[in-house]
Amino acid sequence: MKTLTVYSDYKSPYAYLAKDRAYALEDEGAARLEWFPLVLDIPSFLGSAQVDDNHRVIQAERNPHQWRRVRYLYMDCRRQSHRRGLTIRGPLKIWDSSLAAMGMLFAKRMGRTVFRAYHDRVFERFWNRELDIENLAVLSGLLAEAGAATDGFPGYVAETGRQELQSIQQEAERNGVFGVPSFVLDGELFWGNEHLPDIRALLEVGTAAV
Repeated sequence: MKTLTVYSDYKSPYAYLAKDRAYALEDEGAARLEWFPLVLDIPSFLGSAQVDDNHRVIQAERNPHQWRRVRYLYMDCRRQSHRRGLTIRGPLKIWDSSLAAMGMLFAKRMGRTVFRAYHDRVFERFWNRELDIENLAVLSGLLAEAGAATDGFPGYVAETGRQELQSIQQEAERNGVFGVPSFVLDGELFWGNEHLPDIRALLEVGTAAV
């Protein structure tokens, strides 16, 4: 069975929309999934902004073009999410997803069941505005809820977690990865949900050839 590498970031709505469709490839026996975090630097390409609970902008460093892109992005994601019964509520600020990414790596060590339970909960709660992904204690609690033994999580974050995350980030960049969701199959990079049918077709051809 071939391995499909998947790069994801919890603060990307498109990565959220890709999650279950990527799972399906593994559940159907088409591929083995290898998940990695890619922490996006959103202000570098979409600017930054913060709004209050009433959606009034209280801080922004974003030009008109960037505002149009952001508004379209969320309109498009909500259009897709409504068809699938998912909730996507735009974040009130630009979050740093590094801690949640380290939680992903920690959960992977505990096996597929724990990983998926953590992965699902982070995405669902974050996009419902119910999860602080910058809070170590909150993420430790979520890992425990997912079935992980969490005694070592704070130490992992403090000691090797950030180094591991940085190493993954650098390796991804060397391989041409620049956004999420990204998929790598047989060394070929695919960016975006729209390529999942192409990936499925390639996997089916590979299976037939075997």
